[in-house]
Amino acid sequence: MECTHVDQVKDVNPTSAGCEECLAIGSGWIHLRKCLSCGHVGCCDSSRNRHATKHYRATSHPIAASVEPGEDWAWCYVDEVVLEAM
Repeated sequence: MECTHVDQVKDVNPTSAGCEECLAIGSGWIHLRKCLSCGHVGCCDSSRNRHATKHYRATSHPIAASVEPGEDWAWCYVDEVVLEAM
C-alpha cells in the first residue's frame, strides 16, 4: 500500500525540544515524532502517553516523522505505512 497523503507534508520546524504534553505534565518518553503538518512534537506509541497518536486523532494531521538521531522515516496514520527518507 502507498501513502496518499504525502501532498500534505510541509517543511515545518519542531515546536519543542521534547514531547510538548509530557513536558507540561512532567512525564517522560521513549521516542519522539514530529507532525509533518504543523511541527507538533509528541511521544511515540511505545511511550506511556502516546501523544503523537493523540495529536493525530485530535487534528487528523496524517503523517509524523521520527526525530530520533539517525532515523529518516515517517508514519502515515491514515494509510498505516512507513515512509522512507522524510
